[in-house]
Amino acid sequence: MARAASLPIHVRQVTKTYGSVYALDHVDLDIESGEFLTLLGPSGSGKTTLLMVLAGFTRPDHGSLKFGDQEVIRLAPHKRDVGMVFQNYALFPHMDVATNIGFPLRLRKVPKDEAARRVEQALETVQLGGYGTRRIDQLSGGQRQRVALARAIVFEPRILLMDEPLSALDKQLREHMQIELRRLHDKLGMTTVYVTHDQREALTMSDRIAVINRGRVLQLDQPRRLYERPTSRFVAEFIGESAFLPVEAQGGGYACAGQALKLPPGGVPAGASLLMLRPERLRILLGPVSGAINVLSGTVQEMVYQGDSYLLQVRLAAGGLVGVRGVSTGEAMAMLPKVGAPIQLGLSAEDTILLADEKAA
Repeated sequence: MARAASLPIHVRQVTKTYGSVYALDHVDLDIESGEFLTLLGPSGSGKTTLLMVLAGFTRPDHGSLKFGDQEVIRLAPHKRDVGMVFQNYALFPHMDVATNIGFPLRLRKVPKDEAARRVEQALETVQLGGYGTRRIDQLSGGQRQRVALARAIVFEPRILLMDEPLSALDKQLREHMQIELRRLHDKLGMTTVYVTHDQREALTMSDRIAVINRGRVLQLDQPRRLYERPTSRFVAEFIGESAFLPVEAQGGGYACAGQALKLPPGGVPAGASLLMLRPERLRILLGPVSGAINVLSGTVQEMVYQGDSYLLQVRLAAGGLVGVRGVSTGEAMAMLPKVGAPIQLGLSAEDTILLADEKAA
């Protein structure tokens, strides 16, 4: 299939309430043309509601929604010309694969010869060439997902919406399909909005991620920056593992348990009161410390072997329990301190991130 002529999406002050509850709370969001953007959040956060607003299946109370320069907030779903992949795939069990995929073309009255050509092209694109005559009940879960995707792209929409399309797949197939979907996006170039509650899935696939909670976008950023530089406690807890220690302003800087902290260049957020600790950013100190390293002392509480990695649970002398994760090579495992032993942990200044204590303002 040819690369699509994609469209940007502009969301302005979109609001949807159910009684006194805000499903969407004055949402502003710009999605770039050809971008793969993921809406990420817990159940009930508003991410699927926002996707349904984009698709036209949910009418917001007020706000503006533009695809390119066209206002579409009052436009019916079938007139928005968007491809949609649902969580349950929504395939027609009485139709074969080719008829399922060709259904959008039939609605658009595409001539039969042209429709057949495009269906076969879509099948090849999702690596299901030759499957056109199969019945839906003859397909695996992964194959059904590919058929649903082929149906969504066969009419070459400029915007593709996906609502947790991989949630029904097992872990191995799900991870494989994440790479396949990203590859397909790069090939076709459609503006893609993807909904998931799976943090690793969002980090794997996205150009940018919008973290949503209580109907609001809390942070919109590239995956690496979102993980390494969250702007709130909620985002830090939702994206990856985190522990937090209280900090206080001291002498123009900040201290944790009375110890002055070495901080990365740049500003500290207003109202900073927490130090964020990622398990993989802490390292066990075995000798003298040099450079911009913050040192935390404690006692090993537990060691958990997890195959490719280990997780140490450490009770800090200053209070609080933190995790330390490392690669479980033979050498690394042999050097780990025993349960009950004292331990010193190092945190580089670059990884010393301070946050305000707000889970979802």
